Amino acid sequence: MSLPSKPPYTVRDATLALLRSFGMTTIFGNPGSTELPLFKHWPADFRYILALQESSVVAMADGYAHATRNAAFVNLHSAIGLGHGLGSVFSAYRNQTPLVITAGQQTRAMLLTEPYLWASDAPEFPRPYVKWSCEPARAQDVPAAIARAYYLAMQKPCGPTFVSIPADDWEREAEPVTPRQVSTEFAPDPLALQHVADALNRSQHPALIVGPSVDRDGAWDAVVTLAERTRAAVWASPMSHRASFPEDHQLFVGFLPPVRQLIEQKLADYDVVVVLGAPIFTYHVHTEGPFAPEGVEVFQLIDDPQAASWSVVGSSLLTTLKLGVEQLLELVMSSARPAPQARHLAVPPATHPMSGEFVMHTVSQIMPQDAIIVEEAPSHRNALHDYLPIRKPDSFYTAASGGLGYSLPASVGIALANPGRHIICLLGDGSSMYSVQALWTAAQHQLPISFVIFNNQEYAALKSFSKMLDTPGLPGVDLPGIDFESIARGYGCMACRVEKAEELAEALTDSFKRKGPVLLNVLVDPAVPQLY
Repeated sequence: MSLPSKPPYTVRDATLALLRSFGMTTIFGNPGSTELPLFKHWPADFRYILALQESSVVAMADGYAHATRNAAFVNLHSAIGLGHGLGSVFSAYRNQTPLVITAGQQTRAMLLTEPYLWASDAPEFPRPYVKWSCEPARAQDVPAAIARAYYLAMQKPCGPTFVSIPADDWEREAEPVTPRQVSTEFAPDPLALQHVADALNRSQHPALIVGPSVDRDGAWDAVVTLAERTRAAVWASPMSHRASFPEDHQLFVGFLPPVRQLIEQKLADYDVVVVLGAPIFTYHVHTEGPFAPEGVEVFQLIDDPQAASWSVVGSSLLTTLKLGVEQLLELVMSSARPAPQARHLAVPPATHPMSGEFVMHTVSQIMPQDAIIVEEAPSHRNALHDYLPIRKPDSFYTAASGGLGYSLPASVGIALANPGRHIICLLGDGSSMYSVQALWTAAQHQLPISFVIFNNQEYAALKSFSKMLDTPGLPGVDLPGIDFESIARGYGCMACRVEKAEELAEALTDSFKRKGPVLLNVLVDPAVPQLY
């Protein structure tokens, strides 16, 4: 901790010292009048990342927190600023992202008169999508509240927390808070884990289903070892927002769809299924039928008690994933059973207009080996799965919430946390508009991000669902006339338009070489894809 040479210390002094001790010296925000006292005598060792709208602020911090595996500090403006950010707070909650979110409140002396910019019941505003929320009863309690918010945000399952801070609290006297070591890992019940090992050891046709907690918890290598030792087929869990297994590995067989009937069909050939770091299961479209094939033994290793509680089949073990899988490896025997048939990916043809499959394949072929993919192109997700395999840990991010507007600003936070790695942000033309102002922050910091717009001039995912749900002729699903190049240049980014397949590789390669952000407006076939 670093404090002024002698007391008295202010709330601001104690808070900044505490944030240093937590490694939280990057602050994401969009300031207002009730937040300004925090920034008085702003220290040189802190970095302030300005976003132009609060939803982008939270999403940038979300990406940064995932990439650093540490909680990020967010500072928003009173009630309306927090309100603007709530969509991204919801995404952070679903992403299990550790965030400490603060917002200003009017001075304490004014609260009984309901002043301008006053937040009524401020701690209630972000609930239920924060793990903990408070407005300290006394100014001197603010540093301790932020410490508690940090420890809770970092506990598995991680998530956002919230502290409302009256504007005059920062100048009040406060005692420094000594940081503590609070463990965030926990191991499984040994007897229950032995049951999982016994089932894998006697299985003839096992499968592993890998979910986002595998990558979040740094368990990637351990899961690869488990799959290779058991010769199990590996599926990605439905709608996973992280990649948790090398998707070009011979044991990787594909992605489970978020449809009950289809999952049951794809798991029909297995006798033991072990779900690692994912719910059982995430669904999007309702169908009747069993939740798992009859006779299959289903086990779940998960760090989320809520996900364990609502699972309707199988046995659940609560554990953080790295500890759980490493301990499981000590109990599992090597198997000589035949490996599952590897999936084979075809090469999509170059057509005019280009297909989403062709764009994904081209990105895969020429991207830097250590590039990070951030995706929000829902109608092209099958193309991503089929033609752009993720091969390394910490290399793929998207939102678990299903909302739009996350990935563009999240890619900024991920880039800030990964100097030296190129970020490729794949966006639908519709989804890019939800947080396009984040391009400005990318340009201000000259971040190496290639923003690739899949421009089909429509909400293609909605058109696909209209077919599934027999609702033809939907209004409000066409998006003609958006000038993406002008928008990007207005925020300070380079931009180009790509209309022909033969132009794509050169445009991508050029963007990968540049130090700052580049937007590629790629015109793709408007044919409505099948989602599931």
